[in-house]
Amino acid sequence: MTTLIALTPIIAVMLFLVVLKMTAVKAMTISLIATAILAILYWQVPLVIIAASTIEGIIIGLSILYIVFGAILLLNTLQLSGAINTIRTSFMGISTDRRVQVIIIAWLFGAFIEGAAGFGTPAAIAAPLLVALGFPAMAAVALALIANSSPVPFAAVGTPMIIGVNQGLYEGGSVSSVIQPAVEMSGGMRPLLQEIGIQFAQIDVFVGTLMPLIIVMLMTRFFGKNRSWKEGLAAWKFAIFAGLAYTVPALIVVTFLGPEFPTIFGGLIGLAIVVPAAKKGFLVPKKSWDFEEREAWLDSWIGRIATGPDEHQSKQKLPAIKAWIPYLAVGVLLVLTRLEFLPIRELLQSVSIGLSDIFGTGISESFEPFYLPGFVFIVVVLITFFVHNMTPKQLGLSFQRSGKALIGTALTLFTALPMVRIFINSGGDMNMSGLESMPIELANSISGLMGPMYPLLAPLIGSLGTFISGSATFSNMMFSLFQSSVADQIGTDPRLIIALQVMGSSAGNMICVMNVVAAAAVVGMNGREGAIIRITIIPMLYYTFFAGVIGLILSFILV
Repeated sequence: MTTLIALTPIIAVMLFLVVLKMTAVKAMTISLIATAILAILYWQVPLVIIAASTIEGIIIGLSILYIVFGAILLLNTLQLSGAINTIRTSFMGISTDRRVQVIIIAWLFGAFIEGAAGFGTPAAIAAPLLVALGFPAMAAVALALIANSSPVPFAAVGTPMIIGVNQGLYEGGSVSSVIQPAVEMSGGMRPLLQEIGIQFAQIDVFVGTLMPLIIVMLMTRFFGKNRSWKEGLAAWKFAIFAGLAYTVPALIVVTFLGPEFPTIFGGLIGLAIVVPAAKKGFLVPKKSWDFEEREAWLDSWIGRIATGPDEHQSKQKLPAIKAWIPYLAVGVLLVLTRLEFLPIRELLQSVSIGLSDIFGTGISESFEPFYLPGFVFIVVVLITFFVHNMTPKQLGLSFQRSGKALIGTALTLFTALPMVRIFINSGGDMNMSGLESMPIELANSISGLMGPMYPLLAPLIGSLGTFISGSATFSNMMFSLFQSSVADQIGTDPRLIIALQVMGSSAGNMICVMNVVAAAAVVGMNGREGAIIRITIIPMLYYTFFAGVIGLILSFILV
């Protein structure tokens, strides 16, 4: 009964959003009410905790809106300056094949941005860039979200590992006794995290390398004229080449340097290898593939943010390097502001906005406005204003359009995130029922049923954590200790099980409501989140299942 009730919020989201095709606002509002009622009646969570969790969720929502606003603002600014036209032409110069374009932009360029910033930023940058190149908005969002999978564990200079897994293995202010033997065997927490990262990267060479192929196959199947898997499969040589161009360098970097830079270096090295190869036609299919004419697209594919020319757009023809300066600046600034040995990071993190000990519950939440990627986007917009010789009227119009685009996103986030925080805050000292929190009760039930076969489902736990928390870092923080406890119970190497947790948390990024809402908002797809998840859930299930199968095999080998 407890397990079924704990499942209700998740079932509600999937039912209303994905099955019944409600808008995210309606689906999340109903799910929020259902979760709050369950928390009060069954988990016996006091109303003050419900209220504090709601405010906590709203504060988190503000931080996400800040990032989304910055991403939309940059897109609108580049549109008005004329840079988008030049960027479109430069990508067409690499290849006119849409399969090649999506791999380079969503998979490799997105990986670099993920390594530098994380927090849903890659999809917020890649999706509008793909739309500007002529991709349907629905395809751009779905494919950018799918690509944002393998790079996630080492995102934001290793945050999901260094913060998520690390903090998740602490209990009562010190390393949990469950994981202590593994920490001592590895020579400390830092070496243990690196070993977990290596284990993840080794598995991902098999799982993640196929993601570019899955991306192009889904693109041709769902958005091509012939609705054909085969047309995507025709690019298998180039797709696997591009997959290896990221996963192999990422494995090498985590092995020798640690978990901070595999995604950044993997993305950059991948771009350095794949772009010249694509220009020369190396492994690129002889027959180029493109979408149908825009007139033949379904209405549901088209966003409500215009990316074509308008009367306010600059008539100047920008040189390619000048047009690319804003995106290059975003990448450079994100990296510089996240390196620990530079003083910039500490300076930006010194300013924090939020509330502590909300209503005396011990629940606190805040965000750092100058450290979040939204600030970098705004700085780059101001740089673009001068570099691209824009008029004050154009800049003002860009801010105006971007602000209007946030309304639907705000309504969704301010219902979705309070639901998530109530779900997570339902256990421990937060209730009077003696039960663990809803996600932990679910995880306990699943592990009890699986026994030695548990590695098969370990990634699913991680993906569940990201789906409900909105962050791979939070998922790792919630479930790393639980996963290591299960590993101890079934006699399996905890590094393997935690690596599977990390893989699952990465897969969950594809269907996590907050990421979907944020990415959809950037290209004007508000209200179509359920349709996007119906596409992204396919590769998410592949990723978790394939990782689980490999984990199960390794669990028997490593005993």
